[in-house]
Amino acid sequence: MGRSILSHFLILSNASPRSISSSPSGVHLSKCWSRTRAIQPQRRRRIGDNLRCLCTVAVSEPSTSETSSSSVKKRIVSGVQPTGSIHLGNYLGAIKNWVDLQNTYETLFFIVDLHAITLPYDTQQLSKATKDTAALYLACGVDTSKASVFVQSHVRAHVELMWLLSSATPIGWLNKMIQFKEKSRKAGDENVGVALLTYPVLMASDILLYQSDFVPVGEDQKQHLELTRELANRVNYLYGGRKWKKLGGRGGAIFKVPEPLIPPTGARVMSLTDGLSKMSKSAPSDQSRINLLDSKDVIANKIKRCKTDSFPGLEFDNPERPECNNLLSIYQLITSKTKQEVVEECGDMNWGAFKPLITDALVDHLHPIQVHYAEIMSDTSYLDNILADGATKASSIADVTVNNLYQAMGFLRR
Repeated sequence: MGRSILSHFLILSNASPRSISSSPSGVHLSKCWSRTRAIQPQRRRRIGDNLRCLCTVAVSEPSTSETSSSSVKKRIVSGVQPTGSIHLGNYLGAIKNWVDLQNTYETLFFIVDLHAITLPYDTQQLSKATKDTAALYLACGVDTSKASVFVQSHVRAHVELMWLLSSATPIGWLNKMIQFKEKSRKAGDENVGVALLTYPVLMASDILLYQSDFVPVGEDQKQHLELTRELANRVNYLYGGRKWKKLGGRGGAIFKVPEPLIPPTGARVMSLTDGLSKMSKSAPSDQSRINLLDSKDVIANKIKRCKTDSFPGLEFDNPERPECNNLLSIYQLITSKTKQEVVEECGDMNWGAFKPLITDALVDHLHPIQVHYAEIMSDTSYLDNILADGATKASSIADVTVNNLYQAMGFLRR
């Protein structure tokens, strides 16, 4: 998850699931679930290479009018790993969109520190990086009067639900996850822990725990989100409906099945050294990314040295010019200009004229974020209180979901 971001449109309301002792007249199975009874083991659609999303995938955010028609806001959850520095790709592909989404939806944004330990990491830096990431959320404009901000490991239900979901997850589903194949191939079997294989189940837990309607995630996370949807349907079939009702529950669906939301622009910011590769914290060269806390001189140096091409002029969407498309897209996003406005302004420029232009735009855009970040980090008690409050709010939702699943799976009630 952690990297960034998809969302889902759902027909169920956003009301939190009732407690396990509530009336059986609660929310019932969605049309989406009833259409996918093929989730039964003998007829289940394959997960992995032949994976298909069971519902229509939206490629743009729903309009405000669509979401405001109901008195109850739809819910969105998302998070970023605290490994490395938050960079422009995290910001433009995820966090900047959160700032807009928080005005329309009920939002929960968290730092996914449990995901950060799936590969070797620096134990001395994890705690600091977690607080740094939380501070950057706030500095970028996440408003805690509208959104809950918390640390994943501070809500223990994430791990509890992951274990319960693991019991219903076929190992074949996980073996086909593309990211696991790629990362295990690079790291080697002796350096790869089981967590790298099972972290899509933790991602599913992160999403399903909060009965999420929409989950913003990056293009590279589509497969994991589709697994989440399949897993929700599978658990609803295995333990929900009348089976749950017979155990004293409300019956119906245990989990909402979320729908993907792909931001129309900025969902995939590319590397400064390779326009075909995603901007990433894990890339060995810091030259490949603009970090949100980079100084003016560092930004200028990175843009000056970034990969370009020898074509005349500048243009979007030419497959032979991925670096050009990436830099123009970044400029469009940080200046809030339309594509046409950027074409009119920059189309006839050469790289010598455009690089100072995008450098100044980046510095001007990031400077207020850096100032606000410094202010937040100067008062650690303020940040600690925000995270504690966010975890309390998140737990109030998460605990109901976990208790419902415990009951539906037949556990002795606590």
